[in-house]
Amino acid sequence: MERRFNIAEAIIESSEEERDVILPMTSDEFMEEERDATLHTSDGFMEMERESNLHASDGLMEEERDATLHESDGFMEEKRYVTLHTSDGFMEEERHLEEEAESEEELFDQASETEDNTELDPDYQSTDGEEEEEEEEDKEEEEEKVPPEVEAAYQSKNGNIMWTSTTPSERQGSKTPARFIIKMTPGPTRFACSNAEDIKSTFELFFPDKIKKNLIEMTNLEGKRVFHKAWKNLDWIDLQAYFGLLILAGVYRSHHEALGSLWNSVSGRAIFRATMPRSTFTMISRIFCFYKRGAGPGRQKRDKLAPVRDVWEKWVERLPLMYNPGPNVTVDECLVPFRGRCPFKQYMPSKPSKYGIKIWAACDSRSSYAWNMQIYTGKAADRKPEKNQGMRVVLDMTSGLQGHTITCDNFFTSYALGEELLQRKMSMIGTVRSNKPELPPALLSKKDRPRLSSMFAFTETHALVSYCPRKNKNVLLMSTFHRDAAISSEDHKKPQIILDYNQTKGGVDTLDKVVATYTCQRITRHWPMVIFFNMLDVSAYNSFVLWTEINPTWQKTKQYRRRLFLEELGEALVTPYMKRRQHLPRTQSSQNMVKEAQATPQPPSYSKVMGEHERSPRKKAPFSPVSTPSKRKRCQVCESKNARKTTMTCNKCNMYICGTHAVITSYCYTCKKV
Repeated sequence: MERRFNIAEAIIESSEEERDVILPMTSDEFMEEERDATLHTSDGFMEMERESNLHASDGLMEEERDATLHESDGFMEEKRYVTLHTSDGFMEEERHLEEEAESEEELFDQASETEDNTELDPDYQSTDGEEEEEEEEDKEEEEEKVPPEVEAAYQSKNGNIMWTSTTPSERQGSKTPARFIIKMTPGPTRFACSNAEDIKSTFELFFPDKIKKNLIEMTNLEGKRVFHKAWKNLDWIDLQAYFGLLILAGVYRSHHEALGSLWNSVSGRAIFRATMPRSTFTMISRIFCFYKRGAGPGRQKRDKLAPVRDVWEKWVERLPLMYNPGPNVTVDECLVPFRGRCPFKQYMPSKPSKYGIKIWAACDSRSSYAWNMQIYTGKAADRKPEKNQGMRVVLDMTSGLQGHTITCDNFFTSYALGEELLQRKMSMIGTVRSNKPELPPALLSKKDRPRLSSMFAFTETHALVSYCPRKNKNVLLMSTFHRDAAISSEDHKKPQIILDYNQTKGGVDTLDKVVATYTCQRITRHWPMVIFFNMLDVSAYNSFVLWTEINPTWQKTKQYRRRLFLEELGEALVTPYMKRRQHLPRTQSSQNMVKEAQATPQPPSYSKVMGEHERSPRKKAPFSPVSTPSKRKRCQVCESKNARKTTMTCNKCNMYICGTHAVITSYCYTCKKV
């Protein structure tokens, strides 16, 4: 009995010593360590001591005292299990105590350290203001925290970009980037305005003396190679008459019509017969060249564009010198139709012609002026595909621009392209493919989305929108120009990004359409000629844009201004050749055109001040019966019995007269022009 009583007293004394040790503590760090020690101790006996410390009640002390006084064998067994931690019942009680300890630990965690100090530290000073500030900071941190599932939805698929649903203006500390300033004045340049005197001179701005010299030299070289000593050298008047007939054939929608029908005396066009014989046109088409043929395939193996490299690069250099694009520039591809042999011929099923030569183009979105162009030559010699081709093309096409907004389709658009354009002080708008790794999964889902709904995602520099035009269909667009989630108030509820994209995406497509409408392409098996025909078409359209912007009142009331422009351009190009023609054509209408051209000292000029045509007074051709009609008839002045057949007619009344009744005036060729 005495021994058992001594054990009970030792237990009570040890518990009182533990309580005396715990209560005086005032240090925060020591309190945390002591709490962890009392809560997470593996000894069951320490758990009971902690319970006794927390609930130091008289009833519990009485129960322990009664436990020491009892001499029952069952009680001794229970005491032994308590010390050894082997009793199942006590293990359940211990688990229950651990759960209570965890709940108390959570309560302790919710309470701030300052509250613990106020209870235990007698020298504690009140810090109510600091507590309120800390609570407000905790609340702000909790509000800023995004649930894990939302973070996963707005994180890019590659994990490198974090998108958010809030606009940059709504975030704290974010700055809206300033709009870039365009340093160049949109429209025709000063050089173009000072040199565009008439329609013909405007067109020739794109063919400087270097290109003219190249065309004349290479054409004459090819003529000598084909015709040898019988060849007579051509000059620029001959070549520009050839170009004029090609443009006129395009105006009349006859670019695929046979030459026999174009030069037909009944169904053909009089201007073709008046300009040159069909044999001359065929001869020039055969030998026209701008590169040295038969020079060897060595250079062509190294450079696929060797036949057209010199002329093409000199021509492309002239495009940005004549016109400054507006705030929006479109970058896209063109396809020049061609089904012959070409080392870089492309197949594009989305285009009307499907087969042809692909050309990258950068055009002004408003006027569709071709500001820059580049021929795509296919894969490199090692047959490896080019990486980041879309980004490389856009950067090449927009080199020299600053402050503009570039519109492109999903082949070019990427997050890296937007960042690179921003460094060059340009913005980007474009559709984006759904397989891009920089897109967040939240905007890619199509299921359970209402019709005409929009979802936005933003970074510091980019804006992304997913628009559902119909069920299970979404359209993705990326922009570095827009910084908000603006949506149209109309019935379609389209975002502003889509509206701006639709307004500026058609620059290159419009150029393709207008060029194909009045194209001068002829059927040929040589792909360099296909590229040169496209150069003529684009030059004709660019000169039309320059002329109409320099002279806005020219044919202002007409709806077909471009067709009228091309007609006048073709006539202006063939007129110098008509003036020096020595032999008249056979048909009467063609003869009259030649005589009118020879009688006119200079082509009509356009007055920029008056805004109307000012034609110089025409001088009447000298009275001469020289004429060569197609048929021979009897002289209408002679008597019927003695009438002789003749081919001469009067220039005024077209009456057939013989040499006896004709008044013939002799003059030289120079005076005949006057």
